[in-house]
Amino acid sequence: MELLCLGLNHRTAPVEVREKFAISPTLLGEAATEMLTLAGASEAVVISTCNRTEFYLAAANASSAFLRMESSLASKIQLDSSVASHFYRKEKSAAALHLCRVVSGLDSMMLGETEIFGQVKQAYQVALNSGATGIVLNKLFQRAFGVGKKVRSETAIQEGSTSVGSVAVDLAEKIFGHLKNSEVMILGAGEMSRVTAQSLVSRGAKSIFVANRSYDRAEELATEMGGRAVRFDEWQAVLERVDVVISSTGAPHAIVQRADVEKVRRARKYRPLFFIDIAVPRDIDPAVGEIEEVYLYDIDTLEQLAEEARARRQEQIEECEKIICLELSKLNLPGI
Repeated sequence: MELLCLGLNHRTAPVEVREKFAISPTLLGEAATEMLTLAGASEAVVISTCNRTEFYLAAANASSAFLRMESSLASKIQLDSSVASHFYRKEKSAAALHLCRVVSGLDSMMLGETEIFGQVKQAYQVALNSGATGIVLNKLFQRAFGVGKKVRSETAIQEGSTSVGSVAVDLAEKIFGHLKNSEVMILGAGEMSRVTAQSLVSRGAKSIFVANRSYDRAEELATEMGGRAVRFDEWQAVLERVDVVISSTGAPHAIVQRADVEKVRRARKYRPLFFIDIAVPRDIDPAVGEIEEVYLYDIDTLEQLAEEARARRQEQIEECEKIICLELSKLNLPGI
């Protein structure tokens, strides 16, 4: 009996291809039993999420099973043979290793995410209830769940932000304690500003003000964010009330000067003010950061913090891989 995995995910296939192979959670058991016949396999588990569809099989002949699966899937989905280029094919220990990485969150779009653990567990359970599994896949999946728990309990794979935007939001939370009811102003309506503002909203920010030289673009982004557009020559007035300013205008010189902030300090009652300057050239005069209650971070500082976080995360990935390899070495299973 040989273990194999045929799959596609967010790395190998665009969403328009992935959605063709998506299977409803209520049909995963039926899909697993159907795969026994289609692939000539003895055991099967089918996993399907927004980012992946994977078929785990135990079959007498892996090569034959792969060919039968690919042919059957292409015919069923009514796609031409070019779809095969989106699939990855893993056998024996490589298939077992891949499953453990999936369950541990190492193969996810968001590294270390926990939702995939429950999704795989559900897929395995319905295959088990449908009678589609046997000794090979039962032992493999049970070991993979143990590995997933061990990885999350013994490493910090879920901790730390690795993008400039998320690092900025983490810093804002450290300054304010929490972002609930905080107010944010965006200067410039670029993509990085939008993504960072969305992160702030997801962490509890109450309202968003958008100021842009093109008022139509400001209105467009404000509508998308559930915020309010501000004319670009009126942003200083909004500075009195906001807690966070994200700036990325593309201007050739600094647009926020120390005098702009000094002017509103009394009206703000000297509350903390956090500037995220993600523009190149910089939008905010470095002298602004010298004001006592003001925190200013530019793109270089944020990128450095993000890079440090990526390095720490990479160390955690290596620890996770060691755990997975050690646990799989204990698995005495035919087909692996």
